[in-house]
Amino acid sequence: MPAGKITHLRAQAKDSQRVNMFIDHTFALGVSLTTLAKAGLFVGKEISEEEYAQIEQIESADKAFQAALRFLEARPRSTAEVRERLARKDFAPEAIDAALGRLAELDLLDDAAFARLWVENRQSCRPRGVNALRDELRRKGIDSDVATAVLSDDALTGDEAGRALTLARAALRKYAASRDRNTFARRMGGYLQRRGFGFDVVHPIIDQLWSEIQTEARNVEEDQQDI
Repeated sequence: MPAGKITHLRAQAKDSQRVNMFIDHTFALGVSLTTLAKAGLFVGKEISEEEYAQIEQIESADKAFQAALRFLEARPRSTAEVRERLARKDFAPEAIDAALGRLAELDLLDDAAFARLWVENRQSCRPRGVNALRDELRRKGIDSDVATAVLSDDALTGDEAGRALTLARAALRKYAASRDRNTFARRMGGYLQRRGFGFDVVHPIIDQLWSEIQTEARNVEEDQQDI
């Protein structure tokens, strides 16, 4: 690691937010303006090997932070998702921790807020039962306590039976021709359970819809007899 005096700090031609640092007239390192400020770099400053190593750490953390910001541009992410992304880009654990801490301080990473948004979007676009939502949050790296707190909010997850019934009615045509109740229950029940709805929610819906199917079939038969 080079030690010596900073003799030049030159803005990079392709990125005005970065500068090239020269030590004893020899290029040493490219750094961001953030690193420049944090490390207190200026022309004429003497840099020891230990200080140079610290500058590299600061710069690595800033690069990780910038990479995380780009990753967050598309949509909100969980802390675990960002950590995994940065790890795949070969950032050191210390740089990743520093970047995540900085993002959290800026309220750009908040697992509880992410979990609420995830559940809200799911319930608006592709409704799921609590069990499925819990599993999805787990796979996103959300802590189980955070997931439990979010999924305990009735404003987000209330009327699970209503959502299950809506899904079941949307899929009813696919399963209505089942030859008997057991077949209908197996097929419709499996459909709803795969979407995270428990037996206590699914069972009454199966009873209700099968009864409606039978009533409709009888009405059709009576209408045909009247013709």
